[in-house]
Amino acid sequence: MSKSNPKIALVASSGGHLAQLHLLKPTWKNYDRFWVSFDKEDANSLLKNEKLYHCYYPTNRSIKNTIKNTWLAFKLLKKEKPDVIISTGAAIAVPFFYIGKLFGCKTIYVEIFDRMNKPTLTGKLVQPIADKTIVQWDSMKEVYPKAENLGGIF
Repeated sequence: MSKSNPKIALVASSGGHLAQLHLLKPTWKNYDRFWVSFDKEDANSLLKNEKLYHCYYPTNRSIKNTIKNTWLAFKLLKKEKPDVIISTGAAIAVPFFYIGKLFGCKTIYVEIFDRMNKPTLTGKLVQPIADKTIVQWDSMKEVYPKAENLGGIF
């Protein structure tokens, strides 16, 4: 990326997806950033000192919330103008990645730790447009041949 201090959007469902993205703190802590996650106790507590926007949930298999989150992605990405979107999933990543591409954002998808030999639904949906996919197991390189294995987050 040519920009010396890119702005980052960190997008994840609460729970394990958010915990894994938060564990990547050494990679995002020195950048201008904002978060998108659920309005749940774990997310609000973990991100209490961060700029946090709440998305609609449940997201998995909810057409209504997918539409609402697509509109939210459009509004937030237009307002915040991130250079890159990083996500560990789950479904909230999909509208942010696709709308982000319309705004010229780079996208980085990190497949979650517990996937060792098959992709998540989110991974399947964002893989075609992700600029970079990171996996945590060598076996996942068979699933995502262009992915980079950076090892486990935990």
